[in-house]
This record gives sequence, C-alpha cells and structure tokens, in this order.
Amino acid sequence: MPQPSSEFGEELRERRLGAGLSLTALSAVVHYSKAQLSKVERGIKAPSRDLARLCDAALHAGGELIGLVATPATGRSKEPARYGIDEEEWVMRLSPGGSSWFQPVGRREVVSAGAASLVSWGTGSQGRVSTTGGVGMLDASRSLFTYYRRLGQSVEPGFLLPGLIAQTHTLRELSAHVDPRTRQELLALGSRYAEYVGWLVQETGDEQAALWWTQRAVDLAAAGGDRALAGYALVRRALVTLYQDDAEQTVALARQAQSGMLPPRIRGLAAQREAQGHALAGDFDACLRALDRARTLLARQESEGDAPVIGSMHLPDSVGMITGWCLFDLGQPRQAAEELDRQLALVSPDAVRTQVRYGVRRALAYASHGEIDQACTLAAPLLDGVAAVRSATVTIDLRRLARVLARHSGHALVRRLEPRLAVLSRLPVS
Repeated sequence: MPQPSSEFGEELRERRLGAGLSLTALSAVVHYSKAQLSKVERGIKAPSRDLARLCDAALHAGGELIGLVATPATGRSKEPARYGIDEEEWVMRLSPGGSSWFQPVGRREVVSAGAASLVSWGTGSQGRVSTTGGVGMLDASRSLFTYYRRLGQSVEPGFLLPGLIAQTHTLRELSAHVDPRTRQELLALGSRYAEYVGWLVQETGDEQAALWWTQRAVDLAAAGGDRALAGYALVRRALVTLYQDDAEQTVALARQAQSGMLPPRIRGLAAQREAQGHALAGDFDACLRALDRARTLLARQESEGDAPVIGSMHLPDSVGMITGWCLFDLGQPRQAAEELDRQLALVSPDAVRTQVRYGVRRALAYASHGEIDQACTLAAPLLDGVAAVRSATVTIDLRRLARVLARHSGHALVRRLEPRLAVLSRLPVS
C-alpha cells in the first residue's frame, strides 16, 4: 500500500499555490474531495498513483509529482534461461475438473510414467514426413491458429491453453522430420503459437510463466532462421513491467526493440509500448513523439506472407487506441474517454476480450473525470465479458474503477453496480 509522504504533500501544496489554486479549485479539477487533498498535502494520507497523475497534469508538473510516488515493489521476474528447442520435454496433465498443469523438464530428468500412464505413443526417431504431409500440417495449423485467436476473445485462457501447448509441441516435433524449408516454416508458426500462449498465461496472472513462453517463442523462431521475434519478446517483457507500474524499465525495453534491423511492425509496436511507459512517467511530449513514430512505422509495415500477424489482430487503429490508453495515464481522463469512445466504436462486438480491456479503461476514465452516471452505464454491460474472459490485466483496471466509484458510494448507480464489481475485481484468474 502507498505510504504517507510529506515530500509529495509539500510539493503538491507548493505547486498548487504557485498556480493560484485553492484546495477547492484543485478538488474540482481532479475530482477528489477537498478533505482528501488536504490530508495528502499534510502528509496524513498517502497519495495514490492515480491522484498523483491527475494532480501532475492539472498543475503541469511534467512528471515531477508522479516521480514522488514510489512504485510498489513487484518482485520483478528474472529473465528466463535460454534453451535449445531440443533440450527439454513438456509434461502436461489434464483434470476432469477442468484444471490443468504444465511443466517443462530437462530430457535427462524424464522418467517413465509407469502404471499411471494409460496411453503412450511415438513417431519413431528415424521417421520422415512427406512434403505433402508437412505442408498439410502447416496449412491446417495456420487455420487452427486463427480460430484459437478468435476463441481467445470470448473464453478464459484455461480452455485454450492445453490445445495451444499441444499444437506448439506438435509443430516443434514435426519440424525434425521434414525437409529444411518446411522445417523453417513449421518452427516459425510454432513460435507464434508459443508467443500467444505467453500472452494467455499472462492473462492468468503468471508473469514468470508468461516470460518463459515468450522465450520459447524466441528459441523456436531462431531455430527456424527468424531472429526478429527476439525484438518482439522485448515488447512483451515491457508489457509485464508496464503492469508493474515500472515506467523506466518499460521505456528501456521498448527502446531496445526499436533497432533498425527489425521489421517495421515490431518497431511500431515497440514505439507504442514506449509511449505507454512515458505516459506512466507523466512525460507528455515524449509520449506523443513515440506515438507519432509508431503510426509512421505501422503505416509502412512489410507483408509477412502467410505468417500470423504479430500483436493484436482486433484493433483497427492500434495507435489510436493506445493514445486513449496513454491519455488516461497522463492525467487527462476526459480526453482519454473521448478517444476511447472513438476507437471502441471500430472494434468488432465479437472481440469480447478487446472490448472488455479498453471498455473498462474507458469507464475508468469517465469515473476519474467525475462522470459517474456515464462510467456506471458503460461498465455494467461489460461485467459478463469480464467474467467470461477472466483476465488478470483487465482486473487491474477493474480494481481501479472500483476504488474510484467507492468515493461515490451514495450514488444510486454505484450502489447497484458495487456488489458485482466487488466480486469481479477479486476474481481469481489463474
């Protein structure tokens, strides 16, 4: 929990007085009560990062106030060790109750399953697959991947992960039994499967496992001759640090992924992530520069042939949507809400996960601007989707929304929404 800070309170008071604002006037701008602001200024009450962002923007502090609110300790995950694609076995257990378990182990550690094994099979280490068979598996797996990504928009990760992991394993193993060209394509597709597994695992709240899968994606791609995915892995790692509220690390990782040797799409996605990091830090100008760079890069992205698109396939204008996301973190909730209004109108209603992710943030933006009726009206129809997709990252914003609305507990719509919002904001997603 944030701790009371006399340094923040003193700086806030000095800047407020310098701007010629009374506590009442500042309260009207940031939509926090005068009493709460007074306690923060006197060092009695801890400032939240959301309050710091709003005050920073209102007083044109350029990130100085945000910087005085310590980022909570996150126990940042270590970078996963790198292995060759043939150095481990994957073991998975499926339970009739719906729970699943996955564990990679070194091949030297593998032991016989004995009597517990009901069925086992193999392909034969010397077996070869015909060109027709390899290409057929490749085409089928590409189509299947598209369906999996569509399903991922409307169901929770636990339903998809076993099949995705099994398919990744199949592509990895089959690559050893085909001609070199087909092997390269199988490994490249396997890398995209592994990257998507990493994203879904992050949605369950397991950041360490998410990074492990992202590294497996890099290993598979490199084995197939594609080293560009290592750049996108930095973008994915930056997403983890973004949700840890670590602006500095988010920007650093995103900048590493903007090497001129990487494809324009990866560099464009990295520039978007950099913008989000700058927004966390309250650096408005740097954020806008990164967004402009992202739009330029994504406008000239090169064709990837038959390969699945890297990054989201459900955002018609990803830079516009990220702009709305950033405006909220920059302490401009009204502008954020307006931009997210425009962008969400472009997203397919079938893309439930995307609608929920950005829809909750839009409701949060309206609530933070004091438009409680609109926030509740927008949030209410999202809650079924929240329950369906069970997203750890969405839950972070849902909790923030619950905290903002709790300041208006006497409001009729808030009272109606609070019970279910409280349940879903505690929703276990792993």
